[in-house]
Amino acid sequence: MSKSILLIDDDALMRRSLGFNLEQAGFQVFTAASAEDGLVLAKRTPPDLVLLDINLPGMDGLDALRRFREEVGAPVIFVTARRRELDQVLGLELGADDYITKPFDFNILLARIKAVLRRVSGGEERKPAEPQPLLIGELRIDPLAHTVHRAGKPVDLSPREFDLLYTLALEAGKVVPADELLARVWGAEFVGEPQVLYVHIRWLREKLEDDPQNPHYILTVRGVGYKLVGGEDT
Repeated sequence: MSKSILLIDDDALMRRSLGFNLEQAGFQVFTAASAEDGLVLAKRTPPDLVLLDINLPGMDGLDALRRFREEVGAPVIFVTARRRELDQVLGLELGADDYITKPFDFNILLARIKAVLRRVSGGEERKPAEPQPLLIGELRIDPLAHTVHRAGKPVDLSPREFDLLYTLALEAGKVVPADELLARVWGAEFVGEPQVLYVHIRWLREKLEDDPQNPHYILTVRGVGYKLVGGEDT
């Protein structure tokens, strides 16, 4: 089974080109444009390794590195355009497994990735806490078993439908913007292409709702996004 890499960089061209090259090298690649989206993605689908840019919008790379080490447990390679040794030293002291400075040769990065993965597989890897089932109204969503039950009855979802529902469930009661859902579930490259989201929301409603045209679980907040509630709110 191929190893998975989570690439977090706010440069869309970098995500596309580096993601493509990593896939060509045999890795499964997930991408995120921010540390916040990357953390959510990593908790839902734990990667074997994280490539983390230091210069990110919102939570910066150094803060994100702490969170990844505490909450995810995957090895982290720090990617930085800053040439100051201080950033590199801080990154390693905070728990980064390696670092590389932009611009870099892809073959050098690939060698670093393989070295870190070999080192981790040969030692004791820190494991994050296992995610627990989520209960929202009559819905029980189990991320480990990848199952959903409503009022005790199983609901048959595709993998993508499950990912979308679980992402909404992690923010139950809160509105999740459409672009954020696209980035978390499909990857940052799908931001601005809402049609795929509309279709999957419709499919989820057909499977979860008594009346999909009058939903009680997955609510639309016009002009913003969607939220998952316990079935009582309308």
